[in-house]
Amino acid sequence: MAGLPGGPAECGGMELPRPDADEIDWLRFQQNDVISWAQARDHLGRGAAANRLRGGQWQRPAWGVVVAHSGPLTRQQQLWAAVLRAGRDGVLAGTTAATLEGLRGYDRPAIDVLIPAGRRVRSATGVRVHRTAALPPEHVRWVGSPPRTTVARSVVDAAAWAATDDDARAIVAAAFQQRRVAPGELEAVLSVMPRSRRRALVLETAALASGGSHALTELNLVTLCRRHHLPAPDRQVHRADASGRDRYLDAYWPEYRLHVEVDGSWHLEVRTWWADMQRQNNLWITGDRVLRFPGWALIHEPAKVAAQLHAALVAAGWTP
Repeated sequence: MAGLPGGPAECGGMELPRPDADEIDWLRFQQNDVISWAQARDHLGRGAAANRLRGGQWQRPAWGVVVAHSGPLTRQQQLWAAVLRAGRDGVLAGTTAATLEGLRGYDRPAIDVLIPAGRRVRSATGVRVHRTAALPPEHVRWVGSPPRTTVARSVVDAAAWAATDDDARAIVAAAFQQRRVAPGELEAVLSVMPRSRRRALVLETAALASGGSHALTELNLVTLCRRHHLPAPDRQVHRADASGRDRYLDAYWPEYRLHVEVDGSWHLEVRTWWADMQRQNNLWITGDRVLRFPGWALIHEPAKVAAQLHAALVAAGWTP
């Protein structure tokens, strides 16, 4: 720490200590004025630390944690309190950690903390404690404020802890759409988590969201048509658009001028995106017959896809 500049400066909302400051002052700076009771005792002595609590200069927001002021806690201080309360090897995780890594749309009041399996911590309001038997060093960012899981591990855990499958798909899709993760990163995390909840769903969603399974979704469409006794489309039909550029249609029924696009990319809110598609499709059925479906809908909601295909084909003159 001696190499840091002297004199007061603002850093993260706190005044930078002088180079000759006591260790407790540097610790408070690094941890946003939140320290464990063990840290306070070791650096100040039990009596001095207890006197600051009794005198109202400090406060104890949770068991084993003290805050070196008496006012309301900031969000960053709440995060530090949750991590320090979790004890050794506790880290922020799930949507809490992913948000700190830049994921938008998932900033929730509740704080997710991950600890090793077998450990026990006292419950605290607003903190959700999760346990894991698999947390290799490469899944953790210890150099951070506060320590947290990497964004790929955070997304995998958030999907496992989500309330519904749709919520799980949405966070995986959002991570790819916002470029917080790259193809292969979630697969690498799951390679050491064979029993992770929703493992197959996360892998499937990652494949669709990263655009690596376009041919698979086209085959799913052909299989769906066969199963529901619909005419099979021509695939990857070449056409030129209005500006003369080459385009390839995912699926096309030339006799009925019906064009279907299977989207492998994802919207931030998957359920809203799919609902918008269905509304658009209902309009296009009676006009320009261009239908769009997300790749996951072909797998998980084939009846709805088949119903709209059937309606569009009949409107175009097909006789079942």
